[in-house]
Amino acid sequence: MISTNDFRRGTKIEYKGEPYMVIDFQHVKIGRGGAFVRAKLKGLKSGKIIEETFNAGDKIPKADLEEKEMQYLYSQDNLYYFMDNETYEQIPLTEEQLGEARLYLKENMNVYILYYKSEPIAVELPNFVELQVVQTEPGVKGDTASGGSKPATLETGATVKVPLHINEGDIIKVDTRTGEYIERVK
Repeated sequence: MISTNDFRRGTKIEYKGEPYMVIDFQHVKIGRGGAFVRAKLKGLKSGKIIEETFNAGDKIPKADLEEKEMQYLYSQDNLYYFMDNETYEQIPLTEEQLGEARLYLKENMNVYILYYKSEPIAVELPNFVELQVVQTEPGVKGDTASGGSKPATLETGATVKVPLHINEGDIIKVDTRTGEYIERVK
């Protein structure tokens, strides 16, 4: 059990019989009444985002999740195949199970697959990935007074905003949690 006072971003709980991850939370204390916690939760199986209010100090069961390190192999017919690094067993996941994570998957990348009741439900990517820019407009020197940005398409199909000095062929570091450009990799 975990107290609502201990909520943090990324905390995984079981709520109404389903696994959820805390995306955002806010402790609220009003004048005479008791304190409560407003939380935004993302369903790990469904991907739906809900908002719930809990009394401060309520005990919520932790989600019974198992993490396995696996290697992403390839995608075919809207299925993404992963291999267990220990048993070499392969499992397919659908686009719905991957959600936004599919935009940052590179072949042979190691990721963590989350299992809920022995069923694979989601993928946890590393916080940062290095991807190559395959298409972007050339930046014109002197185009802006202070740093500007432009869209760039990456090798995985994701589109991110990058500074004007980034060119096609550059390798950049991207934050997989926010989808934001971090830096150019030398």
